[in-house]
Amino acid sequence: MNTDVIPLVVAFTPNYFVPAATCLYSIFENMQMDARLHIICLLSEELPERLKQKIQQIGGECFRYSFVNLKGRLQDIYVDAKYTEAASYRLLLPDLLPEYEKVMYIDCDMIVRNDLARLYYSTDLETHYLAAVFEAPVDFQIEHLKAIGCAPSEYINSGFLIMNLELMRRDGMVAKFIEASKADYLEFPDQDVLNQLCQKRILGLPPYYNSIRTFYLPQYKRFFLQQYTEQDWKEVHQHGTVHYTGAKPWNHFTVEFQLWWQYYEQLPEEIKEEWQTNKKIHFLSGLYRTSLGALMINGGQSLYRKLKYR
Repeated sequence: MNTDVIPLVVAFTPNYFVPAATCLYSIFENMQMDARLHIICLLSEELPERLKQKIQQIGGECFRYSFVNLKGRLQDIYVDAKYTEAASYRLLLPDLLPEYEKVMYIDCDMIVRNDLARLYYSTDLETHYLAAVFEAPVDFQIEHLKAIGCAPSEYINSGFLIMNLELMRRDGMVAKFIEASKADYLEFPDQDVLNQLCQKRILGLPPYYNSIRTFYLPQYKRFFLQQYTEQDWKEVHQHGTVHYTGAKPWNHFTVEFQLWWQYYEQLPEEIKEEWQTNKKIHFLSGLYRTSLGALMINGGQSLYRKLKYR
């Protein structure tokens, strides 16, 4: 088994190249301990050579990259119109990476503000299939979670995972994942399947390792506190890894949108030139970086929320 490097998996298509690069840059910037990562990029189509070369600028000698084209590997599963086949590639990892005992997986629509290397080395999965962050479901989600056989308080978000590949291989989980993925009632295909088949074998992580949209919005705080504590809420807002579920900060003004742009602006110019930014949102991000702009935007946002949720 390979124990010298930390395997970290991302899955993306060429049109998600810049968000993927931004996510990886945030991971590198927040690594505090001396570690080397093997970045395994799962692709639904071949990535042009120039993009492979450009993304490898991120991480320097700390990051080593591999690119795996999985086009057509999951033809028989159900894919909801909101998602792509690539979203379910994480289900293949136990068989895809036989050289590793455990692996981290992260969605590309995230900005990391914690040391993932330290987390990887300190997490002992033992008999758990996964380590992940449990969501704090709101009322309208409960019916679906119960319908797929999951306890609402034990439902994880699959955007960030530490996966026990060795145990999953031993228990033949990949075949079970693929079979379960054929059901056409799944709302969040890979996520629902992982919750169904791994329930009671999931190690909960602090919510700041995968802080989804509702963890930041005050109108959902009461649901958060049914799952977590006031201290957890504070830590999410202080240094939570932001998962932009829902609206994406490169297209919309959303929670912590300025944080995404902060990391984007630090990317090498060769990467940024691969993308045409949304000019209005880009301008708004620049305005937010000024004291007056931040005051105006935060004030307007606060007033909007008070009027809408009073």
